[in-house]
Amino acid sequence: MARCFNGKEVELLAPAGTFEIFEEVIKANCDAVYFGGPSLNMRMMRKGYNFTHEQITEAVQIARALGKRAYVTVNNLLNEGELEEAADYLRFLESAAPDAIIVQDFAVLELIRQLGLSIPVHSSVMMNVHNIEMVEALKELGVTRVVTSREMDLASTRYLKAQTGMELEYFIHGDMCSVHGANCYFSSLVFGMSSNRGKCLKPCRWDYRVKKDGFVYPSEYPLAVKDMYMYEHIPELIHGGITSFKIEGRMRDTAFVLMLINAYGDAIDRYIADPVGFERAKDRDLLYENRKRDFSTAYAFGRPGLSNMNKRYEGTGKFYSTGKVFSTPTEERELGEKRLNEIKEIWSEFSPSRKSGTSRLELSVHVNNVTQAEAAMKAGADHIYLSGDVYEPDHAFTKEEIKQLAAQKGDVKLYVCLPRMMTELQFEIYDGLLSGERLPIDGVMVTNLGAVRKFAGKGYPLVGDFNLNVYNKLSAGFYHNMGVTRLTASMELPAIDLRALLAEAPAPMEALVHGSPALMYMEHDLYENTEVFEPVGEEDNTYVANSILVLKTDKGESPVYRDVHGRNHLTLAKELCLLPLVRELKEAGLEVFRIEGTTYSPEQLATIIAAYKAALNEPDRAEELFASLQPVYAGYTLGALQFDGGATQANTTLSTLQAEPAGQR
Repeated sequence: MARCFNGKEVELLAPAGTFEIFEEVIKANCDAVYFGGPSLNMRMMRKGYNFTHEQITEAVQIARALGKRAYVTVNNLLNEGELEEAADYLRFLESAAPDAIIVQDFAVLELIRQLGLSIPVHSSVMMNVHNIEMVEALKELGVTRVVTSREMDLASTRYLKAQTGMELEYFIHGDMCSVHGANCYFSSLVFGMSSNRGKCLKPCRWDYRVKKDGFVYPSEYPLAVKDMYMYEHIPELIHGGITSFKIEGRMRDTAFVLMLINAYGDAIDRYIADPVGFERAKDRDLLYENRKRDFSTAYAFGRPGLSNMNKRYEGTGKFYSTGKVFSTPTEERELGEKRLNEIKEIWSEFSPSRKSGTSRLELSVHVNNVTQAEAAMKAGADHIYLSGDVYEPDHAFTKEEIKQLAAQKGDVKLYVCLPRMMTELQFEIYDGLLSGERLPIDGVMVTNLGAVRKFAGKGYPLVGDFNLNVYNKLSAGFYHNMGVTRLTASMELPAIDLRALLAEAPAPMEALVHGSPALMYMEHDLYENTEVFEPVGEEDNTYVANSILVLKTDKGESPVYRDVHGRNHLTLAKELCLLPLVRELKEAGLEVFRIEGTTYSPEQLATIIAAYKAALNEPDRAEELFASLQPVYAGYTLGALQFDGGATQANTTLSTLQAEPAGQR
């Protein structure tokens, strides 16, 4: 059984990458162990790791005999082709009877319901649970424990626990990300290797230059966070309402994991035995001397700022699939004829979707300010999304501005968008906006499960944003059944998976087809580099105004926008452009084509909208229209659409990408 302090359960949860490691770890001073099976988990990059079915069954039996718990990770996003495999795997797990499975994709919850299974479910950190409404929604779905967002502080966890009674799991040690869970698309759009499917190639560990206002700042690894370290804060974790103290490290070796278990297990035992005389720093030096990177308490006590960044090269950029270090930045693939033809060939093998031609193709535009919105209306957009994460120097849309735009919109549909991450305060703010007088809008764009639960009954149609990560028909059906009328496909879908989703989705589908969407959405403020450090050189930005911060490598510049909430959005260096594929997307069943217009001038936006409107009206002219459209930034890319989804890893390694002639991309 887990430990207990003042009536509060305290579980030390340890990782195991292989069955051999598990056999040692389960006998150590921990209460539970988590591990992955042969597929559908977030640690598939290292050969020889993860458990077979037989090993899972044996591991559960060993844990139970020792009075301990075993949890299995089923925390990937699933494509259409994996749903049947997932169903079979879940049936097996029902018979193996682990204490719980750890889940990211709502398709897994749908499969459990459809199959009538009774496997206990914990939400993965990749669900990015960060507010009360999300927890209550998960509780209604039968989830018994939540792994909190990495950006959640311990004051918030204590409040969350008090308000919901939900068991909370919290990372206390190990490798962390600088981006909100399931909100990093960099690896997918550059390499075709999804971080949400356990195949991240970690561009956050690259060496960047920070540029702003014509100056260069000395920040070599501005996205590379330190390792989480909460060893000296056992009392604060317990006081914060944390039930399960989670150690990251399924890719670590036995000796390293045992060292962490022994240190943390001993600290918990000593605190329970003598809380007043508790010595916080007993094994601090041991842990520091054997660290993989420098240490930080991350967001446990508030925004850590630059203190969370690993300034010196120490373990960054290492991939455990090969043991090699890929630390060299890579350029985003240029949109080329070869890539277009490959996608068209893939899709030619499919019959036109049953939804093809059933309705008029429509164009949506996501805007940052009133002037952009007015330009989009005039240019012929069908749907206008008023951003909930407005980039500075613009301000959040006011009620008067919403009314002003509504008075002009005519047949255009107007939507209020919610922030991608919503604090309790933001829920109150938007509840006040949407619960008062009826706004003259046509719907609300929702960005998280809590927002769906909270606002589904307000009388406004709901549209799901791309960060809901809809990857398959079951997750689409899940949100549709909760009241979302139209959904945006995941930005990470390669061509064959997008085609499969569009063919099977039970709700109208939208997809991002143009613009510079945010690849990384983070609480970490990169602009602080320019406020703390003195510049070491001068250099203008190439494609955006000098007032915008960019991360620069020898392969390109990625603009970073700060929004009105202080969050940062790192965008593509190139522009996503699917204009030459309009006919194929139409035949596949895509109904709404979305332009991410927040970074364009009104004139640029009008030109882009005009090209897409013409292509939607005459799809056979799409390639001709594309040939006449000039990029605003560093060129065009097809993003994740051009890849195979990681099925052939060798095709997406850095060496292959760098060796490929630019003209063949």
